[in-house]
Amino acid sequence: MIGAAIEVHKHLGPGLLESSYEACLSHELNLRDIPYERQLALPVEYKGVQVDAGYRMDLLVADELIVELKAVDNIEDIHKAQLLTYLKLSGKQTGLLIKFNVPYLRDGIVRLVND
Repeated sequence: MIGAAIEVHKHLGPGLLESSYEACLSHELNLRDIPYERQLALPVEYKGVQVDAGYRMDLLVADELIVELKAVDNIEDIHKAQLLTYLKLSGKQTGLLIKFNVPYLRDGIVRLVND
């Protein structure tokens, strides 16, 4: 997953919209035969009912890794909280927050784990 993201960043660089990185990363995952789902709805369970609250995961890779893409100057606590919420709601353990607006992508990757 990280290698695919680095490849996309190497070709596109920083400065594009998040949707551009998502589309290109999806293509790169296809080229690598890495299974994923894109813009997967994430309902909220409330009093035994699943409610569509509009949450969407950018990518769910291999049915276990949630990837949230950002094209921002800084990763803020709210971005981390968003990914942690997605992990909690989905029951998944691991997520990557990838910020493409950096000179070197390795500096824009944050790994989070749901405890």
